Amino acid sequence: MKKEKLNQIMEKFENKQQALLPCLHFIQEEEGKISEEVMNFLAEKLDIPRVEIYSVVSFYSMFSLEKQNKYVIRVCASLSCYLNGTNKIIETLKEVLGIKIGESTPDGKFTLEEVSCLGLCDQAPAMMINDREYGNLSGDKVKEIIKSC
Repeated sequence: MKKEKLNQIMEKFENKQQALLPCLHFIQEEEGKISEEVMNFLAEKLDIPRVEIYSVVSFYSMFSLEKQNKYVIRVCASLSCYLNGTNKIIETLKEVLGIKIGESTPDGKFTLEEVSCLGLCDQAPAMMINDREYGNLSGDKVKEIIKSC
């Protein structure tokens, strides 16, 4: 954990609690997950109950308690995406990657997740790979995207 950098982030905020999300983003990017050690450190430094930090980490799909692979694929499961074929997209990803939702490929390349909403309803069905959005998906389009990774 990079305590010095976390302390620098915290110093930028008058209200200590406002530093929580920037600190979590930094750690997720640097370490690939939010560890127990990080949550305990932030709880103490920001005077926030650890359970609240855990709630934030488990609520937002961009944070993970488990180490994620190089490419994190988040498939939208909102009503709009579901009605437009999310199930076909998920089945294609399972077939191509050889893993289920919540799993990672053994080669350290992909992690597959299902999320409640990506805010891409006008492009349903949709997914994100890391910070890049993909919409109006089909099975063939998904295969091409995965191949390009």
